[in-house]
Amino acid sequence: WQGVAIWGATYRHFCKVQALPCLICKPATWPAPGRSPFTTGVRRYRLKRQSIHALLKKEPMHVALLTALAMLAFAGNSLLCRMALKLTSLDAASFTTVRMVSGALALCLLVRFRGDSGGGSGGSAAAGRPVSVVAYGNWGSALALFAYAALFSYAYVGMTAATGALLLFGAVQASMIAWGLAKGERLLLLQTVGFVMALAGLAALMLPGFATPQWHIAVAMLGAGVAWGVYSLRGKTTAPGQVPDPLATTCGNFVRTVPMAIALSAATLPWMHLDSTGLALAVASGAVTSGLGYVVWYRALPALQATHAATVQLSVPVIAAVGGVVLLGEGFSPQLLGSSVAVLGGIALVLRRPPPPPILQSTTVASMSDQKGL
Repeated sequence: WQGVAIWGATYRHFCKVQALPCLICKPATWPAPGRSPFTTGVRRYRLKRQSIHALLKKEPMHVALLTALAMLAFAGNSLLCRMALKLTSLDAASFTTVRMVSGALALCLLVRFRGDSGGGSGGSAAAGRPVSVVAYGNWGSALALFAYAALFSYAYVGMTAATGALLLFGAVQASMIAWGLAKGERLLLLQTVGFVMALAGLAALMLPGFATPQWHIAVAMLGAGVAWGVYSLRGKTTAPGQVPDPLATTCGNFVRTVPMAIALSAATLPWMHLDSTGLALAVASGAVTSGLGYVVWYRALPALQATHAATVQLSVPVIAAVGGVVLLGEGFSPQLLGSSVAVLGGIALVLRRPPPPPILQSTTVASMSDQKGL
């Protein structure tokens, strides 16, 4: 579009100077006096780009595209971590540190330069004021985020991408459902069956020789899932007097994990192994699939219903499994397929919205008017 606009403006200007009939436009569309053809072309290119962007924003395709990109980013975390720890000599602690530092830097830049729109997250940026990332987030959430990242990296030292993603996702959902039950929420019969199915699938993954080579690796991934569930539950609460801003809160939590990650690398210094390819994968995991992935997800989340947002995340273990088979040459056994059906199908049953109660017909005119919204 830029090339077409610039060359079109130049041609129109030439026709005007030479007093020739313009074959592609009317004289009213010639460049204004005092404006060069290049400036006119760039201006029209920008207007065209803004119109296309506005059109995409109005279409449901925009939300679907952002949701798909977010799910690819979440699955990419598993694939990038497994690639770095399997194909390179990088150690798990260094991967965690580089991922947290690069993610914090990327999120800080995004918060700083997201403009007056607030990045779709609200907060003080919506008023045109700069956001201080230290004012958002807290040390408790940062500790849960760091525990997730550290256990996630150590588990993928000896676990396939598919098994790891399934254990992680199942542990996250199971911990959040268990917390809801402890707080007094109740499940219907079909939801209870789904919850038992998901727990059975997770237990089957931990059987010796089934899908996980060592039980302590499976426990580490389950711990990562529980830590991420705690982080998600803590993210639902906002400090008193503070405007919710998910992007700034995530950035503040990432920044607080940096000293924890550096301390972990210092504690494991004798076992440190650095690799340029592994470091590049860690940076991509932190800055792209973590940092940019959260931004894309927060853009799509307001347009999704809560049940849809939870259900669409069922695709993450499937994407990770396909990526592990295609990119890493990992196998997908029938036993793993059965566990996947049990875990994902059980969670889908739990997330299934119960049918609304039937509306009883009333004989009074007042109740009929209320039902019709009069």
